[in-house]
Amino acid sequence: MTQPEFDNPSPGRYQRQELLPQIGPQGQQRLGQSRVLVVGCGALGSIVCEMLARGGVGFLRIVDRDLVELSNLQRQTLFSERDAADSLPKSIAAANRLREINSQIQIDAVVADANAASVERYADVDLIVDGTDNVATRYLLNDLAVKEGKAWIYGACVGMEGRVLGIWPGVTACLRCLFPEPPSAASLPTCDTAGVLGPAAAVVGAMQAATAMRFLVEGEAAARQSPGLMAINVWTREFRSMASAATPVNGCACCTGRKFDFLSTKGMDFTTNLCGRRSVQVVRAAAGMIDLGMIARRWEKLGTIARSPWFVRCALSDPAGIDLTLFADGRLLVHGMTDPMRATSLYARFVGN
Repeated sequence: MTQPEFDNPSPGRYQRQELLPQIGPQGQQRLGQSRVLVVGCGALGSIVCEMLARGGVGFLRIVDRDLVELSNLQRQTLFSERDAADSLPKSIAAANRLREINSQIQIDAVVADANAASVERYADVDLIVDGTDNVATRYLLNDLAVKEGKAWIYGACVGMEGRVLGIWPGVTACLRCLFPEPPSAASLPTCDTAGVLGPAAAVVGAMQAATAMRFLVEGEAAARQSPGLMAINVWTREFRSMASAATPVNGCACCTGRKFDFLSTKGMDFTTNLCGRRSVQVVRAAAGMIDLGMIARRWEKLGTIARSPWFVRCALSDPAGIDLTLFADGRLLVHGMTDPMRATSLYARFVGN
């Protein structure tokens, strides 16, 4: 009996891609043997994951801390209304969809926050793609990539504009070569304050995916031809180069000094205001894995409980208007506030010190 085409890699599946002289059969084989980490599966990560899966990248690891919400659907293309109604973790919902798109590749869906304490365990890959929405995580990824000698693709998008930069440690400048210190969070617009156009995210994500595929196919040669940091405005259809990234900058704390300041905070507790929502994430370094069943029983008298394999949620009666979502890795999302100190206090009160 003849096997269905999708049961074995056949010339038909990637034939249009293999016709491209820049890829060809050998390049396609390299893609199939490649391992890629995508951190963040929102607007940019959705596009990147789908393009890499459709293009035949053999292994995708998707790390995301968040749940699908209705407001995501305007720009986050892998998700559906059912995913939002079920409050599925984004990495799980993305993996479900991607397996329908390409059953021949491997997908590792990780429901977790990529932070200094955890991110190194995900780095057994060939290339890293930034699908995040915050500056701190991007500098963390830069530290990780330089320390491990892994190429990575930076991307950002807000409003009508976006930025893309391909980084190959030791060949091109890294993020800290161009911007030695991260800007303060308050100085930058966010999707919550400035909005974001879906097509802008799609263009930036597609350029990230194309850069990733070129790096995987051509290696360092592609990095040496990098155009540097590119800015895109989809409304005015403008593309411009913002900064050269031809070679590492002498004196860079990360490239030259091998100082990985953002990885060195792995023993610290921290809080993060989440983009696009009135919510705070609290991470406790010593939390460890949480028994969600025990927490659900403990919270039964505190308010309305909802539970899934990945989290337990409580809409508190007191204080009213506050929802807690606790994940098995000890992360807590406090919905209904923006005060990090109060969120930390609620963690201690309802989860423990």
